[in-house]
Amino acid sequence: MDAADSYLIGLVGSGIGPSLSPPLHEREAAELGLAYRYTRWDLDELGSAPEEVGDLLAEARAAGYRGLNITHPCKQLVVEHLDELSPDAAALGSVNTVVFEPGRAIGHNTDWSGFSRSLTRGLPGAPLDRLVLLGAGGAGSAVGHALLSLGAAELTVVDVDADRSTALADGLRARFGDDRVTAGTELTAAVAAADGLVHATPTGMAEHPGLPLPAELLRPDLWVADVVYRPLRTELVEAAHERGCRVLPGGGMAVFQAADALELFTGVRPDVERMLRHFAELVDPVAGGAGARA
Repeated sequence: MDAADSYLIGLVGSGIGPSLSPPLHEREAAELGLAYRYTRWDLDELGSAPEEVGDLLAEARAAGYRGLNITHPCKQLVVEHLDELSPDAAALGSVNTVVFEPGRAIGHNTDWSGFSRSLTRGLPGAPLDRLVLLGAGGAGSAVGHALLSLGAAELTVVDVDADRSTALADGLRARFGDDRVTAGTELTAAVAAADGLVHATPTGMAEHPGLPLPAELLRPDLWVADVVYRPLRTELVEAAHERGCRVLPGGGMAVFQAADALELFTGVRPDVERMLRHFAELVDPVAGGAGARA
């Protein structure tokens, strides 16, 4: 392989040991004939604070990395350390993909497009009249953008940090109109009136187990989507499935955002259907699982 065909990529975040990004990226790159190595930069193992993400970017750049994926809790913190943002990343104020070009580091966001494509594919026809977004961090910002881009009529943003939910709602209103987004404080009432619920906090991850809301709020006519994919069948996904909800696990979003990031790193378009099949093999060789559960 020529040096131009060789790529060193990393993932920066906390508690990322279970991440499937390394094998997902590396196998698809191999299928495309690219020399590609994907490493984990786990803040917990490195003993680094999230606020030190700028130092990690500089270290990776000096080590010859082509780019980095960024995950919780650094998607918003990394923005101030970049030289340029794509239009989507600038609008969201959140970055999950950094590409190193000569003399500059460019931030992108493939989370929102990844969630949009996953929802359209995994829950076709899901009603979008009244939706609740639980979580106003980096993932929540991307999901909110995706839901409104797909045509959500009313979106209520709820977060344990009221200032953060208000800030995200304000940003979404500025882009999509004042009458479509509300910062909510009463989760029970918001979910009771909703057609769909999207969960976008770390709760349910291997390092953060648990349910993000009381299971009794889930009902059969409510569709539920989770952005967490490790484990794929989070406690929320299982609870919603048991209560008859249409459910979308986080696997589809993980694959679609990874495909977009891989293309940004290499300039080569991956085979998304092949990546979805590989993801299904990685998480559940018998049942698969990047799509919805009826």
